[in-house]
Amino acid sequence: MDRRRHPRVPGGGAAHRDRLRPRLRPRRNPLVTDATTAAAETADGFAKRYGRPPLGVWSAPGRVNLIGEHTDYNDGFVFPFAIDQRANVALGSRDDRLVRVSSTFAPETVELHLDDLSPESLAGWSAYPLGVIWALGQFGADLTALAGVDLHISSTVPVGAGLSSSAAIECSVALALDEHWGLGLDRPTLAKVGQLAENRVVGAPTGILDQSASLLSHADAAVFLDCRSLDAEVIPLGLAADGLSILVIDTNVSHAHATGGYAARRASCEAGAATLGVESLRDVHVGDLDRAATVLDDETFRRVRHIVTENQRVLDTVRTLREHGAASIGPLLDASHVSMRDDFEISVPEIDLAVSTAQANGAIGARMTGGGFGGSAIALMIDALVPVIERAVRREFAEQGYREPTIFVVRPSEGARRDS
Repeated sequence: MDRRRHPRVPGGGAAHRDRLRPRLRPRRNPLVTDATTAAAETADGFAKRYGRPPLGVWSAPGRVNLIGEHTDYNDGFVFPFAIDQRANVALGSRDDRLVRVSSTFAPETVELHLDDLSPESLAGWSAYPLGVIWALGQFGADLTALAGVDLHISSTVPVGAGLSSSAAIECSVALALDEHWGLGLDRPTLAKVGQLAENRVVGAPTGILDQSASLLSHADAAVFLDCRSLDAEVIPLGLAADGLSILVIDTNVSHAHATGGYAARRASCEAGAATLGVESLRDVHVGDLDRAATVLDDETFRRVRHIVTENQRVLDTVRTLREHGAASIGPLLDASHVSMRDDFEISVPEIDLAVSTAQANGAIGARMTGGGFGGSAIALMIDALVPVIERAVRREFAEQGYREPTIFVVRPSEGARRDS
């Protein structure tokens, strides 16, 4: 095998639809609550809803994709990390077969019998946790033999920002139910459970990036993921030691990926692969692009070119990080944004302004993150430049008449876990 073109590396994902309402986005920086406090608050919310304490509280993080956008559903490479905003779920047992789900972001408690779970029966915000239960049944859980549960969910992951608030909920619920029901599923399988819920129940045609990042991440590290083999390797980032920060600039332009542009981009990729006679765009390499240009229409070619070059950028980012450290990956982040903006056409003016302003004020590199059509940009910078770039972005957004962005530093953090 040609190791240069087909390195054995780890497995991944893309971004998707967040349908939780109302929005959980504070005007300024989202509050990062310590694990003990968050667990206690979620347990207290459970007790108020259900009149008894929970058996435990589990949590899972949102994620930032450092690089590798829309490559996951093309069997390619991605490089995400978990962030320090998390979804929490408190769980209590039942002696019947009902499932009840409540949350801090919706007034109602949704109740459903385990026998009635199906993709067609689920809708709204509760489709995320209930969809996970249905998906567990597709991965071997005998739902006919299990007792029901009560769940109460809270989250500090901003919704609609491209930070995977929905995967955080899915993964916290999956981990909690796996332990409570004694299913014995490993984390890569739980990631597949979350992806299936996302695809079949929510209706978002996404890859496995988000759930893998939420379940597999470690502190101050990113997950190098091969989305074909699902091999995963945790790569240290060394941001703290190098005095670097990653700033998230949430444009407050909400996105929704279950329909529209996201699905159209996936269809273009599938059409390009079919025309080129390959299983997926993972099998097309930079050296093949000249031939691809002769057989594809212009739009499909540009979609294909983004995926092919983005896969290479992920590999180059990991190599550069290992050899030279995070301070050297800036040009790859910048090139990724240009490709998403011009070839894949998933950026918006607010994102482009955030990226260009960060670059003009000293960022090492900046790019859109997530599935696109809104959401967030990220910028890598030395710690001292965080307030400088934040002020500059706010000023430029105000001058352009855009909504005030929500800007905050994210720390690469631990994946899903039990907190109490």
